[in-house]
Amino acid sequence: MLSPTSRRQFLGSTLPLIAGARALSAAQRPNIVYMYADDLGYGDVGCYGATRVKTPNLDRLAASGLRFTNAHSSSATCTPSRYSLMTGEYAFRQRGTGVLPGDARLIVEPGRYTLPAMLHQAGYQTGCVGKWHLGLGASGLDWNGDVKPGPLEIGFDYSFIFPATGDRVPCVFVENHRVVGLDPKDPIRVDYEKPIPGAPTYAANPELLRMRSSHGHDNAIVNGIGRIGYMSGGKSARWVDEDMADTLTNKSVAFIERTRTRPFFLYFATHDIHVPRVPHPRFVGKTDMGARGDAIVELDWCVGKMLDTLDRLKLTRDTLFIFSSDNGPVVDDGYRDQAPERLGDHKPAGPLRGGKYSAYDGGTRVPFLVRWPGTVKPGVSNAMVSQVDLLASLAAFTHQTLPATAAPDSFNMMPALLGKSKQGRQHLVEHATALSLIAGDWKVIQPHGGPKRNVPGIETGNDPEPQLFHLADDIGEHNNVAAQYPDKVKDLLAQLEQIQKSGRSRP
Repeated sequence: MLSPTSRRQFLGSTLPLIAGARALSAAQRPNIVYMYADDLGYGDVGCYGATRVKTPNLDRLAASGLRFTNAHSSSATCTPSRYSLMTGEYAFRQRGTGVLPGDARLIVEPGRYTLPAMLHQAGYQTGCVGKWHLGLGASGLDWNGDVKPGPLEIGFDYSFIFPATGDRVPCVFVENHRVVGLDPKDPIRVDYEKPIPGAPTYAANPELLRMRSSHGHDNAIVNGIGRIGYMSGGKSARWVDEDMADTLTNKSVAFIERTRTRPFFLYFATHDIHVPRVPHPRFVGKTDMGARGDAIVELDWCVGKMLDTLDRLKLTRDTLFIFSSDNGPVVDDGYRDQAPERLGDHKPAGPLRGGKYSAYDGGTRVPFLVRWPGTVKPGVSNAMVSQVDLLASLAAFTHQTLPATAAPDSFNMMPALLGKSKQGRQHLVEHATALSLIAGDWKVIQPHGGPKRNVPGIETGNDPEPQLFHLADDIGEHNNVAAQYPDKVKDLLAQLEQIQKSGRSRP
């Protein structure tokens, strides 16, 4: 929960923004669960065409809800997608919103109008469980004391998080403002520049490794796995990779159980299927695709536990459940876990080109499922929506008035999200090394230098010349028609430049 001081500061900074807004009564407000997978591709799920990995729980979620075929994260990597989700602002507008190290400061300013802050004002109990990766504290954060500002200072009432990613130190959980299970006699020290004396490292202690790096991930060794960054201390607080899915799911279930008598918003950001992929032993061997396939099965189990919890507590018909992924897929993202060798004919991005880090649609077009029994009619929607839209959409849905300066790129897509309209966005900016604009059936990628393939082997979309695709008949972006339609290229690039310069795209 927010401390009394933090709550006064938070409400004092935001109450003027909602003057005149009327919250729905408790009886009118559904619970909201937003479940956010990590690096799950468009083609990694059964209901989107996967056959070599079974995802029965995601498939039943899709069968009882609305499956979107043109839904996007706002970026092809994790931190900027999460930033946009929380703020309703394209991350490319703000410096310092790239993929963060584990010791980065909080990049969402406390007191800012955010998704959880808005829902808190609307009368929701707000909870955050899982991957954070938006930074914590200010400069010089002491992991052995109060870890703040963080989720509680931007609108969450409760948080149980890991600070960055599973492959970055510190490898600990933080509950509200404190590292969980920390022994004060064994203080944590984190360094992203140089090794810490006495702490095992990839180079000095290869005998401790149980998983080898393919690129990077060669600093500290934690739980037999090389990480990004160096860490010492905190041995009693360190997570066990195999138990992460269970731990985070159990914390999510517990939040629902204790807040079920009033409307709640749960943001559950899973670790799966991000590297290092170390699923619990009960999932090992569930596919013939190795650790990556088994991690998908583990993720699906997490979804099933959440759905079963809502059923058990008789909350299913009272809960708007949204599932998506923070960006597209990657196979080899730094560890030798046999993901490339055992991929076979599985296509993580489905029919899309590219993947994580890419300006092609494989980078941001992701699975997106919405279920609310009795309100959302099961089906398929090709309306173009983005995760950046959730702030404006849920604000309108809960009768909150968006301040003029808030959520500058978030549109009210609630009619489309609930299946009441087939009309989605008119335009959407995709963010990778290059920026792209989708407008109707057309997509243009800005000229951008740099390699055409990155270290994981994914096509980046970088090209010194603009690229133009007609997505309606070329979803795989195979045919660059820029030379045939120079006026269309010019018009779309001008529109994209205007969006960049204007500082906002919401009217």
